[in-house]
Amino acid sequence: GIETSCDETGVGIVRGHTLLADAVASSVDEHARFGGVVPEVASRAHLEAMVPTIQRALKDAGVAASDLDGIAVTAGPGLAGALLVGVSAAKAYAYALGKPLYGVNHLASHICVDQLEHGALPEPTMALLVSGGHSSLLLAPDITADVRPLGATIDDAAGEAFDKIARVLHLGFPGGPVIDRYAREGNPDAIRFPRGLTGPRDPVYDFSFSGLKTAVARWIEAKRAAGEHVPVADVAASFQEAVVDVLTRKAVRACKDHGVDHLMIGGGVAANTRLRAMAQRRCEDAGITLRVPRPKLCTDNGAMVAALGAEMVARGRAASAWDLSADSSLPVTDPHVPGEPPAASPGHAHHAHGHDH
Repeated sequence: GIETSCDETGVGIVRGHTLLADAVASSVDEHARFGGVVPEVASRAHLEAMVPTIQRALKDAGVAASDLDGIAVTAGPGLAGALLVGVSAAKAYAYALGKPLYGVNHLASHICVDQLEHGALPEPTMALLVSGGHSSLLLAPDITADVRPLGATIDDAAGEAFDKIARVLHLGFPGGPVIDRYAREGNPDAIRFPRGLTGPRDPVYDFSFSGLKTAVARWIEAKRAAGEHVPVADVAASFQEAVVDVLTRKAVRACKDHGVDHLMIGGGVAANTRLRAMAQRRCEDAGITLRVPRPKLCTDNGAMVAALGAEMVARGRAASAWDLSADSSLPVTDPHVPGEPPAASPGHAHHAHGHDH
């Protein structure tokens, strides 16, 4: 599985639900001085990292490239230039090795990765995906073919809000881990920040973090203008509490409304300790089983793409065509991009069972 949708070059190797290798090369340090991800910088970093990362994954897994049964790659959504590097590499490897190619969806991959941690996904699965680019509530009766969006962010994604508040507090980039760290020392009830879209007439499952971000920034600016000390830990904790409160409340409500007794949380923000703790408590109170992969599998990685690719093979989904293209706005309703199955090149027998994907 190859993942290059943003600033991580991820290569994962999976056998069924077993993770054999998860190699990641991050270009985050190259973006930090710009305070955000620069697409051109990311694309060039993927180019440089791709072959060494693939070689490291094969070495970690103890398999040869010829042992693989299929190659999966993120076809979208993501940064167009970055996605193209991954798609081009995947095509080259698949074609050279005579293996089927699977272009898969980044968001469906974030859900499917949980199979590597907690076994087969229940059907249907309710998933809350929260990352730098996405905040979505998804119902997945079949992760390979049927993913339904219930709600999404109407402005900033949760991860974006973390980055922006970290910038206002002068804590650096990326904002998620650093706000999480400061928040542990702060009081989450110190400042009452707004909870977006939680009124009686608001869309039940949609998210909005733009108003919260503005409210926090104004609060900080007012303190600074008055020459007062800004209590960084309290601001971080109170801001984080507002985000996590809304995310968990809406996710638990969606489970209840749809009669689903499992909630899966994925995406980079799922590594947040407060989100995990509050989701655990609210799910227990509601009789819902919570599934959250370990933090390393929540952030972008190749293992999640391999996990979904393996599931595509296991369920006999059609491989992608050789003219597979990157789609920066690939809808979540398309877990993968099928095509005519490529004819296996001569000399490569294809076995669907018991092999590495």
